[in-house]
Amino acid sequence: MIRTQRGIPAFNENAVLKLIIASGTGFIAYHLTRVTMMVAEADPSLFGKLFTVNTALPKADMFLSKFWTIFTYGWVHEGFWVLFSNMIWLYAFGSLVQMLVGHRQLIPMFVYCLLAGGIFYEVGQLIPGAYFLGRSAMFGAQAGVVGLSVAALTLAPGYKYYLTDTMRIPLWVIAVIFYALQLMNANINFEGAPLFLLVGGAVMGYIYVVLLRNGYKPGDWVYNISDRINNRFEPNERAMVDRGNTRRNRTMSMYTPKPKQGITQNKIDEILDKINQKGYDALSKEDKETLMKASGGKDN
Repeated sequence: MIRTQRGIPAFNENAVLKLIIASGTGFIAYHLTRVTMMVAEADPSLFGKLFTVNTALPKADMFLSKFWTIFTYGWVHEGFWVLFSNMIWLYAFGSLVQMLVGHRQLIPMFVYCLLAGGIFYEVGQLIPGAYFLGRSAMFGAQAGVVGLSVAALTLAPGYKYYLTDTMRIPLWVIAVIFYALQLMNANINFEGAPLFLLVGGAVMGYIYVVLLRNGYKPGDWVYNISDRINNRFEPNERAMVDRGNTRRNRTMSMYTPKPKQGITQNKIDEILDKINQKGYDALSKEDKETLMKASGGKDN
């Protein structure tokens, strides 16, 4: 039996928080644009033609002309309460998955589940019958959240959420409640296509965990590319220190202490530090003469 890990990870290691912020940003951007166009008294249908059809999953007969929507539909929600409920479930299941497999696998898993859900949604519409017709615009992160819930159950079926030291709720109970709500929502308009969306996310969540258990890490390629880019453009602090030390050692080798003339190593170090901080022009006439003597340029 696994107990909940206490403490919240730092932001750079908290993939759950990043997903919630990304989803909230998508929601705000979409609806703020809609409100702005309303205030500007634009044609009410213009927003749908410009934004809705280019972000939401369309019906199957339109998908090839709007194929990119499979990457965007999961980051936009039609209403605040849909977003809010999805983020609550995302936190509940995502935090557990992150604790068990690490933050580097969570975001790729979520995205793969969205992609699989979108594919199942479009393919499911090809089944004959009015029940399987899709919606004109399908939004939401449901496929990704369902995928995380299946991943959590696969990884730790005996996990319990500790509300207090004595009160705990098994993961499977939370999952059953979640699935019941999702099925009710998918069938509220007696539509079958949204069910395929959920099935696609669930299948991918399970497959992802199986791959992890067999030593494969499907999400590592994203972070490997990111690490290479960061290493290319961000300065390596250790390398910079080493290069600075090399330059300093080279410079110091040009100057030799001459005790008979009152030129000590400490004096040379002070002058070189002054050059490093303020530049050569900041040296006094005496400092410059000291360096000249220490370099052998003037023999007194």
